[in-house]
Amino acid sequence: MTTVTEQVPARPGPVLHESVSDALITQIREDGFGVLKNALSPAEVAEINAEAARLCRGELGDIERVTRAGAEESDEEVMRRYLCIHFPNKLSEVIARTYHHPKIVDVLTKVIGPNVKAMQSMLFMKAEGKPGQAWHQDEFFIPTRDRSLTAAWIALDDATIENGCLWVLPGSHKRGVIYPDREQDDERFDCTVELYDFPYKDEDAVPVEIPAGAAVIFNGYLLHRSLPNTGRHGFRRALTNHFMSAESLLPWGRVPDRYHVAKYDYRDIELVAGEDPYAYKGIEDIARPSVRQDKEGGCGR
Repeated sequence: MTTVTEQVPARPGPVLHESVSDALITQIREDGFGVLKNALSPAEVAEINAEAARLCRGELGDIERVTRAGAEESDEEVMRRYLCIHFPNKLSEVIARTYHHPKIVDVLTKVIGPNVKAMQSMLFMKAEGKPGQAWHQDEFFIPTRDRSLTAAWIALDDATIENGCLWVLPGSHKRGVIYPDREQDDERFDCTVELYDFPYKDEDAVPVEIPAGAAVIFNGYLLHRSLPNTGRHGFRRALTNHFMSAESLLPWGRVPDRYHVAKYDYRDIELVAGEDPYAYKGIEDIARPSVRQDKEGGCGR
């Protein structure tokens, strides 16, 4: 299989939709992804990036594998230590508010339905030399009962091929199939397994180069990956939030012995639109902020 590199001729980049239009929603349904330009304002992007520095410095609370920074260390030095922080919403009110961002929620209610809940956030720093993630589908990691998983990938810097933007395989979500996975030791990627044996070639991939503030909204079955930040300087920061229909149970994580898998419902969630038909179950505080492993310190699998 050909490897996607800067030397492979790329297909045209994505359409940047100026508003939450019918065309955007149709593209998400047909291609599995769409881009909302200016989803966040420059001021909102700057506020999140400032919060990212505080998280990496350890100023907002404990994060697994984050070492509190010294006063003599610059924000850039500290952020370069880490590839990604999972569940930053647990410590940052600024990031927690992005679950409810009106422009993104507008898209979600049109794609998913009127009742929407969130269950995960991930804050990527991805400085020069940091790896990407091999081909994967988000539903592989976060299984929903009704195939409603949807990501909002918000660019906090201009995302380019050079600094490790997303690459997607348009239409790969349509079959609703989760493909096989295997371990990989490719230095271009972090510790996550890669999916393979799907009916697409790397040269079918489209680079999603977008400006800061734009949001890529994509289906949980869409095959996508990213390559390393090969730029000579700078970050490729991004905030990814995951959403699904509130009607669906979420059999995520280890199912306790007392539950049948068909009835287990992970309840560390937040309602972002409409009603939660399972509100009577209450909300649990389960997930803890942690740093994604990127092979520099071993993968621990």
